[in-house]
Amino acid sequence: MKTSTLNDREQVAALVAAYGDGADGAAPRAAQWQALLARPPAAPVTFVNFFKLRAAAKYPAQSGIQACSGQEAFGRYAAVSAPGLEKVGGRFLLLAPFEAALVGEVEDWDFVAVGAYPDKSAVLALFEDADYRQAWIHRVAACERQKVLLCAA
Repeated sequence: MKTSTLNDREQVAALVAAYGDGADGAAPRAAQWQALLARPPAAPVTFVNFFKLRAAAKYPAQSGIQACSGQEAFGRYAAVSAPGLEKVGGRFLLLAPFEAALVGEVEDWDFVAVGAYPDKSAVLALFEDADYRQAWIHRVAACERQKVLLCAA
């Protein structure tokens, strides 16, 4: 696994340049990237992802990507992200349709994915992977909205 030679500030800037500033909810904001980078080096990382897909994927007009459903666009992303997660030492703990909130606010999601990584370096290796970066456009096009929780386990 490649280890970055950038300091945290430079690494956050590079991630924001690659994935966007997060203002649209499609990627982490700079402070959220910083929260990941601030974690202890050897601490495991778990992400709890909630996804609501669009009926029709929303690609940028200039992308030249053929129109499809949000489900199909997410499948294009998953075809790269799932093997990428495994390549960096991660694994899925859960992939399941969302049913309902049992306690708390009522929320409407299509599915939940829980991914575990050995440490933050593994997470960053995935985000720095060229194939993963190219596939990100499909995730953005697919998702009407998403929520990703960073957990310390």
